[in-house]
Amino acid sequence: MSDHIDGPRQIGDPSVDLTDLFAFTSPEDPARMVFAVNAFPSAGATALFSNACDYTLSIRPAAVVGLGAASKFRTSSDEYRFTCRFEVLEPGPDGRPVQHGTCTLPGGQQLRFVVDDEDGATTDDGVFRIFAGLRSDPFLLAWVVGKDSLTPCPNLLQLDNVLSIVLEFDTQRVLNPQSGSLFAAVAETTPVPSPPGLLNLNPHRFDWIGRPEQTNLRLNNPGLVEADDLRDLWNQQTPFAIREEFKPIFRRRLKDSLENYDMRDGKADWSSEEIAASVEVFLDDFLLFDVHKPITDTSFLEIEKSTLNGVAYETGGGRTIDTHDFDILLTWLVNRDRGPFMQGGAASATKAASKSFPYLASPNAQLQTVVTTVNLLASPEPVWALIGDFGGMWHPLIAHIDTAGTGIGQVRTIETVDGKRIVERLESMDPGQRSYGYSLISGIPAADYTGMLDVKPHGTGCSVQWRIQYWADGQPDAVVKAIVTTLEKVGLEGLKARFGSAAP
Repeated sequence: MSDHIDGPRQIGDPSVDLTDLFAFTSPEDPARMVFAVNAFPSAGATALFSNACDYTLSIRPAAVVGLGAASKFRTSSDEYRFTCRFEVLEPGPDGRPVQHGTCTLPGGQQLRFVVDDEDGATTDDGVFRIFAGLRSDPFLLAWVVGKDSLTPCPNLLQLDNVLSIVLEFDTQRVLNPQSGSLFAAVAETTPVPSPPGLLNLNPHRFDWIGRPEQTNLRLNNPGLVEADDLRDLWNQQTPFAIREEFKPIFRRRLKDSLENYDMRDGKADWSSEEIAASVEVFLDDFLLFDVHKPITDTSFLEIEKSTLNGVAYETGGGRTIDTHDFDILLTWLVNRDRGPFMQGGAASATKAASKSFPYLASPNAQLQTVVTTVNLLASPEPVWALIGDFGGMWHPLIAHIDTAGTGIGQVRTIETVDGKRIVERLESMDPGQRSYGYSLISGIPAADYTGMLDVKPHGTGCSVQWRIQYWADGQPDAVVKAIVTTLEKVGLEGLKARFGSAAP
């Protein structure tokens, strides 16, 4: 999914895992360019930018130096480099913790900012502006790509958030495009330089991204059965300078992957010559944009596709926040735009982009609710006697429970049958109404997590309702919802097996 969790290494520290790179003209001022560098997939309320990592955007002049079978883009060694470094949390004016950051601009000037400040920070001359903070994940992922299938589905990143760095600047004053309007951009995360020592175990870089889906869709095609995972190797390459000894490995994987996607619709739309040309274009991975041409929601990859088709490009390429880039890329891979457009199972991401700075939509902070109810043949009393004990062992997925304390504030530590550990605290208890409420301390990737379990008379039997509210934190909402739904469903199905199921 774009660049989210693009390799085994990224699982260890999501704060340095880049998810997306966007480049587009400011909707507020066409004389300014905007770049959004996103990190930390499924970021929640507790997500922070890493203070051990530099978040960098690099922009280089580019040129088309070949068309068709000889398609090639060349980038200059000249570079406009923006590096953001973040600090540890500090007490804010109201006592709540805040995180500060500093962006070093191409000329060496430094711009200091406060994370989650909606206004961001601007240089005195107004040329540069920056925002950093939690935003709604703009990537639309509405496909399940299987070993031999492509299945439309609802947006798999619905309600997810990311940490975003938004950089905006005066295009003419910064990029000076009079000598050439085509540029290439990449973003990377690298360790903050440390003092020389006997041991330095940091990798050269953590992650980098040019075009979306280079790693997760092209290099890690699930249709290539038993193929080695090359994503960590790719992420260790230097942007704009893939090491020569590794190029044959990446070329072969890009070739095999494109041949596999080409046949996903049952027919070949790519000739061997076209596949070879595409491999060379996408081996040089960077996001192309032309500041003198229109960048729209549909211009993504137009520069590359036109060049491979042997004609001059007509748009500014780039990548807007509302682009259906996965659909655009998948259609190109599968039928080379010679067949129907491959529309995923969702029409848009969770929230549309804003027309004003910082352009990415506000974070998803609404609590989600999962409610499961069962009707049982038994009267309320024996059911409550079983499940009304906060430390009771009635749930089929629980292997063991330890409790600490009594009454409100009691803590239970649950060991599940699959080895997980969940810690919860009792917040309310009403034996007369046969209900209790609790909150999560740890063990499920969620914040503001609360549950309520109650038993009520229903006909000659009873009704049991389990309600859980949460905000996904550190895992996609779909994953957390599956965890919560499974807990409720398996638990209440176990009650039906024990007491018998009654009609609604």
